[in-house]
Amino acid sequence: MAIEVGNVFEGRVTGVKPFGAFVALPEGRVGMVHISEVSNEFVQDINTVLHDGDAVKVQVINIAPDGKIALSIKRLLPPAPRQPREGRGPAGPRPGGFRGGQEGGR
Repeated sequence: MAIEVGNVFEGRVTGVKPFGAFVALPEGRVGMVHISEVSNEFVQDINTVLHDGDAVKVQVINIAPDGKIALSIKRLLPPAPRQPREGRGPAGPRPGGFRGGQEGGR
C-alpha cells in the first residue's frame, strides 16, 4: 500500500523526542507523530505514553513537499467524552441578551 494522506498503518516507534515520536512505516519510510497527535488527553511528557519499540497504529495526516510524513495516533481513537464546563448554567436565555419586543438602537 502506498503511503498517502488518510492511510492507516501499523508501525514501530524508532525514537522518542520531547516534541514527538518517530515511527517506522512500510517501504523503509519514517514518519513522526507530534506530541499533540498522541492522545485525546493532554500529554505533558511523551515518554509516559510511548517508548522505543512500541507497536502503534497511525494515520497519515500530511506529507510535506520535502517528503516529511506527519502521523496521528489520536485520530484513530474514539473521541473523548466531553466534560461539562464549570461555571456554566443550564442552556437558555442569558441575562443581558436580546430583549424581545423592545426597541433596540443606539
